[in-house]
Amino acid sequence: MLLSDQNIDRRKCHRVVPMEVLSLGYSRTGTMSMQNAFRILGYPNPYHFSSVYGNIRDCDMWVEALRAKYDSIGTPFSRVEFDQLLGHVGAVTDAPCTLFAKELIEAYPEAKIVLVERNIEKWYKSWDSLVTGAFNPVLKVLSITDPWFIGRIQALGMTWMRTQVGAKDLDEARRNARDMYREYYAEIRRIAPKERLLEYELGSGWEPLCEFLGKQVPEVEFPHANESQSLSVMFEEMGKKGMMNSLRNIAVVGAAVAALAAWWVMK
Repeated sequence: MLLSDQNIDRRKCHRVVPMEVLSLGYSRTGTMSMQNAFRILGYPNPYHFSSVYGNIRDCDMWVEALRAKYDSIGTPFSRVEFDQLLGHVGAVTDAPCTLFAKELIEAYPEAKIVLVERNIEKWYKSWDSLVTGAFNPVLKVLSITDPWFIGRIQALGMTWMRTQVGAKDLDEARRNARDMYREYYAEIRRIAPKERLLEYELGSGWEPLCEFLGKQVPEVEFPHANESQSLSVMFEEMGKKGMMNSLRNIAVVGAAVAALAAWWVMK
């Protein structure tokens, strides 16, 4: 279920909780399960791509950050900007945070790093469902008729695809996926200080994660989110919300045009 939009301008925010964990497994590697695990362990507001639905204006800053990093437009984000955007967050997982893995590792030297990796072919199958949804032509239309909500999400998704994935369309996103995935993990292992890094395997339970983070093992099972099902539900709810917003926007414009036409005829 999509969260209600808080409509917060993060540029006016600052850090209110310490950034303690950078979970840098790429999207579709159990990031939702890791988000739930960090929430159970008590980290405030673990950030995941789904978090942008609760404050849609976050998309604007993420797009700005991607353009600065990949297009050299604007100032690259540093700890100052990340403290604004993620100041309420104690742990991060999933894109768009993982698209700034190097920057976050440098910005938060006190944070521990958790890396989850899946078998590349299993990952690719899951990734394919993500990019197929992202390049859905219906979303492209809704981004025009609903610029506030779908438009922002689509702008972030397409900027991600164009910059970090190097893809202008679905075929390119599929073609580039495996090399992009391998290069991503090679870079993380190259830049992450070994003393800060845990390579965590999904299915290994709480013990290795809690030992690394200095947390007590919770008295509940390690969460297992069905990400494919969650993604399908999320795209469906996005589409419904975008359609409702679009119908409302079209009705408002239609009423305004009708009123203008009536005034023109009667003047």
